[in-house]
Amino acid sequence: VLRLKGGDPFIFGRGGEEIEKLAEQRIPFQVCPGVTAAAGCASYAGIPLTHRDYAQSCVFVTGHGKDGPIDLDWSTLLRPRQTIAIYMGLAHLDYLMRELLRHGADPAKPVAIVENGTRANQITVTGTIADIAGKAVAAGLRGPTIIIVGEVVGLRDKLNWYLPKPQTDPESDHGHE
Repeated sequence: VLRLKGGDPFIFGRGGEEIEKLAEQRIPFQVCPGVTAAAGCASYAGIPLTHRDYAQSCVFVTGHGKDGPIDLDWSTLLRPRQTIAIYMGLAHLDYLMRELLRHGADPAKPVAIVENGTRANQITVTGTIADIAGKAVAAGLRGPTIIIVGEVVGLRDKLNWYLPKPQTDPESDHGHE
């Protein structure tokens, strides 16, 4: 039996929960780690998660709990020279950006949302904490997405190397970058 999971099964992928059950039943298993979505999506969007001049740390958080938006440690997230990678946050984007602002974030701090990262239909929308929610709606983003918050997003114009193929599906309402 193979359980194939996109990204890394131990970063918001419930891999630990799944193999915990296997271990309890003494069912042998192997884990092949993957590239977590934040790293893959950021790379394909031309955004380094860390950079000596801008961010010396990166924190991965989930934007969605079992019962809706999650209450995060906002002061930890807003440390200087740190990138925030938010998994599963699109449905709660307004809430997340409002909370960042309420806890002292600069409204002009750069934000990118990468939808379908590393795929031919990848879309990257950039903006600021103040305007990214409106831009996400205007772009018709549906997910899956990674939200990247931090000064490193400003490097995208210079470092963007991946040019997704234009969509050929006439039913799609998503374009390319």
